[in-house]
Amino acid sequence: MIDPADEAAVTAQLGRVPRGIHEIGHRCPCSLPDVVTTEPRLPDGTPFPTTYYLTCPRAASRIGTLEGEGAMKEMEARLRVDPELAAAYRRAHESYLAARYELGDPPEIHGISAGGMPDRVKCLHVLAGQSLAQGRGVNPLGDEVLDLLGAWWEAGPCVEVPVLPQENEE
Repeated sequence: MIDPADEAAVTAQLGRVPRGIHEIGHRCPCSLPDVVTTEPRLPDGTPFPTTYYLTCPRAASRIGTLEGEGAMKEMEARLRVDPELAAAYRRAHESYLAARYELGDPPEIHGISAGGMPDRVKCLHVLAGQSLAQGRGVNPLGDEVLDLLGAWWEAGPCVEVPVLPQENEE
């Protein structure tokens, strides 16, 4: 069960009620969630391959800028010429799948991770989410994205979280 305060924070971050959260995948140094681990099948039955969903709008915006500046094309080009990087990226894909399979394995997305892995780079948000949730050293390109982002949390929390009413204790 997700803590109601965390759900309120993620709702504020996304601007909508989150779907299919299994747990908080990572917390920002400001203490708010910045990645949620999502069930592989959403409550409405839709298969959902994005296990590690980045929720922090500040980090997401900075990543969008990196994508717009061509970081994905540069990373993908390096995958084609650097066998060590390609092998590490393939291992990241396998780690991503292993984590999702612990939650479930909808046949519609079996073998499909996210972010373009293992051969392409098509979503830096997913790669950063994996590096945050599974830790540095798992996804080399996700780690690079985090390095490029810098300390996105230094300005403080990315959203104001509404104060939830407390249950009566008697």
